[in-house]
Amino acid sequence: MEETTKKGDMVKLISAEGFEFVIDKKAAMVSQTIRNMLTSPGGFAETQHGEVTFPEISTHILEKICQYFYWSLQYASGKETEFHIEPEITLELMMAANYLHC
Repeated sequence: MEETTKKGDMVKLISAEGFEFVIDKKAAMVSQTIRNMLTSPGGFAETQHGEVTFPEISTHILEKICQYFYWSLQYASGKETEFHIEPEITLELMMAANYLHC
């Protein structure tokens, strides 16, 4: 059985509670902040290990952000669908999106 994705094609995003989201690197690159963390020269841990920890972003918000990354890729490729945001997480999500530049 052939593996379809290589480890270098995936990144790990870690929430404040330590929950790990392993997503496609292409999806993570939707965020300018994550792109800078993963591609900056100088041997930063994020670049070497493909992991980024967000001590200020809760698990449920980081999960929604990961969903947005994939939605954004689909939208950019011409698939126009709605992205639903629960009203009770709007403020926290906006703050995280602002930090992530997405």
